[in-house]
Amino acid sequence: MNIQIFGSSKCFDTKKAQRWFKERRIQFQYVDLPSKGLSPREYQSVKRKIGFEALVDTACRAYGDLYMAYLTPAAQEEKLLENPVLFQTPIVRNGKEATVGYHPEVWETWE
Repeated sequence: MNIQIFGSSKCFDTKKAQRWFKERRIQFQYVDLPSKGLSPREYQSVKRKIGFEALVDTACRAYGDLYMAYLTPAAQEEKLLENPVLFQTPIVRNGKEATVGYHPEVWETWE
């Protein structure tokens, strides 16, 4: 397995995901999403698997401050890549597979 966890150090679900993989002695790479963000290729890979709507945290303050609800889909994607705080966390990737949020029932099926 080649696990990557994209998350925030302040997010409880990110901490739970890290603990879940540590408890099972599964190696993972942690990426601090607010400071590093997602590369365009990583973003496209995750978006293909999950969908754009699941990636956006509509409850965060930045969503309203940037008027995301009023932008075109292309402009929303651009803003999302420019402002990684808009991502729902954690984003957990295993190759082409991906989840958003805490989903141990899915992670157990990964090989």
